[in-house]
Amino acid sequence: MNDAVIFTPDNEPYLGRQLLQAFDQMIVVTLETSARVANWTRSRLERSDLQKAAVITAPQAISLALAIRELLRQGYLFPAKVMLRPLIERVVTILYVTEKPAAADEWMNGKRPVLAHMMNYLSDRWFAEKDPSRIGGVMTKPLNSLTHGDLQSAEWNTISMNDDRLGFGVSKSLNDANLCDEICADVVPWLVMLSSMMIKIVPDAHPRAEDVAPGTTVQ
Repeated sequence: MNDAVIFTPDNEPYLGRQLLQAFDQMIVVTLETSARVANWTRSRLERSDLQKAAVITAPQAISLALAIRELLRQGYLFPAKVMLRPLIERVVTILYVTEKPAAADEWMNGKRPVLAHMMNYLSDRWFAEKDPSRIGGVMTKPLNSLTHGDLQSAEWNTISMNDDRLGFGVSKSLNDANLCDEICADVVPWLVMLSSMMIKIVPDAHPRAEDVAPGTTVQ
């Protein structure tokens, strides 16, 4: 298996990992939710600025999640980790413009708040006890390191060599199940939030439980 040039779903290096399976399950849920939103928006000319922002941003986030999944399949763990920030930034943007409606209009006019600011705003809205260290800075620091390649980013592509020394990998990483699990654990909650926000922002696209006949499968 480790000699494969291109892995498939039948022989990928981290096949069977529980968190990877959870990632796959959330991909299915998110794609189904997105398809309902797409069908709804194509039949509506009038949409709020919030809905317009979500319709643009959510598909980008999903595409990035799918790219991360394929990188994991091929064993490219470090690039998959680097992709986390653009994925998270898009989901946080949707959360932010939902919590601050005026920001949706600003976003549609090209204004983009920095990720740490949006996270701090959401933290202040959601949590009674404020974090003195400011959650935005804490969460974005490692993401910034990965994106910009500073010294702290080195830990994510450090690998064990055949002579038991450490080196910096340039290609596939096929024997780091812990890092694969960590990436999946990072992605899954953001996909859950993304799916939830698509339902909240475009509620008419999703059938309610009371409107579905018993025994009917919701598509």
